[in-house]
Amino acid sequence: MDQLFTQPAWVQALAATLFTYAMTAAGASLVFFVKNMRAKAVSAAEGMAAGVMIAAGFFSLLLPALERAEPLGAARCALIMSVGFLAGGAFIFAADRVFSRVNGLPSEKRSGALMCVAMTLHNIPEGFAVGVAFGGAGGAAFSSLMLACGIGIQNFPEGMCVSLPLRREGMPRGKAFLIGQLSGFAEVPAGVLGALAVGAVSALLPWALAFSAGAMLAVVCAELIPSAFRESKLIGTFSAMGGFALMMFLDILLG
Repeated sequence: MDQLFTQPAWVQALAATLFTYAMTAAGASLVFFVKNMRAKAVSAAEGMAAGVMIAAGFFSLLLPALERAEPLGAARCALIMSVGFLAGGAFIFAADRVFSRVNGLPSEKRSGALMCVAMTLHNIPEGFAVGVAFGGAGGAAFSSLMLACGIGIQNFPEGMCVSLPLRREGMPRGKAFLIGQLSGFAEVPAGVLGALAVGAVSALLPWALAFSAGAMLAVVCAELIPSAFRESKLIGTFSAMGGFALMMFLDILLG
């Protein structure tokens, strides 16, 4: 551990984000252990994914964005939060329109693509945050390592929430895993960039966090919630609440 802290900040950020990426891949690997999913199990998985994404959008994206934007003043903070959030939702809507025109892509495959896009967008500012933490701490802060550990643990259910719905749509397990883990790889270059350009990236973080939160909520509302409630309102409701509670617990516990 001491040897890690003697390395340049960008090397520390690289090591930390490789860990967070590995946790995403570990979550995505569950696709190899889940066999044929029944309709109610699919509803439960999608409800849980919805809850996880809503909680991640609030606790991991919107609250950190608010904390970083508040010193800029109430008016500017409100503008960043609102415009960034709405822009993220608009981006997902535009992406859906583009996917619908690509080779007549069916709706279920568009849903999987949007899930992957939203989760990737969510991971980019998280990677920035890890890089900024190491770069801003002069490469010697144990708290930066704890931040990376917290994000990594939270990434486990997020990787699962990308790969399992893709498998449900009929995608081969290997391909579903590949796409699920790739959504987490975005944190690695983002973390290195954050450490190397800590000042510029730090200024962009509130916008990026709010944008990603809007994108995630748009996917939840348009894709996951309707699918989760298709078979059973009871299963959809309690699985979504369970996913939210899980991410809330992890976020509060890990800080």
